[in-house]
Amino acid sequence: QVQLLESGGGLVQAGDSLRLSCAASGRAANSYAMVWFRQAPGKERECVAAIGCSGTSTYYAEAVKGRFTISGDNAKNTVYLQMNSLKPEDTAVYYCAASVNPIFTFATKFASEYDYWGQGTQVTVSS
Repeated sequence: QVQLLESGGGLVQAGDSLRLSCAASGRAANSYAMVWFRQAPGKERECVAAIGCSGTSTYYAEAVKGRFTISGDNAKNTVYLQMNSLKPEDTAVYYCAASVNPIFTFATKFASEYDYWGQGTQVTVSS
């Protein structure tokens, strides 16, 4: 069983930065492919950024490219999402998820391929 705990959300103004953290229990973070999804009210869940268990393969949604960075700290079993130049449209609940399937050395954006999910952390960006 893998437990994921997100933190770092909050209320910020447009243009500010936030760093979300996702602490994983069990094996080292580089044993998992990890992803950040978000869901805004009335909208479908969307993949924001993903990283394969190799640590070298990443994926970013077009809406966040150049602003968000996903990274991992194996010593802390933690994956981060650094969010810069935040926009009101980034407002959502952000969820991290992990896949224990070793095939995912590459980043994958499909929710069905992730086995464990965190409880979510709210990010609100005011204009």
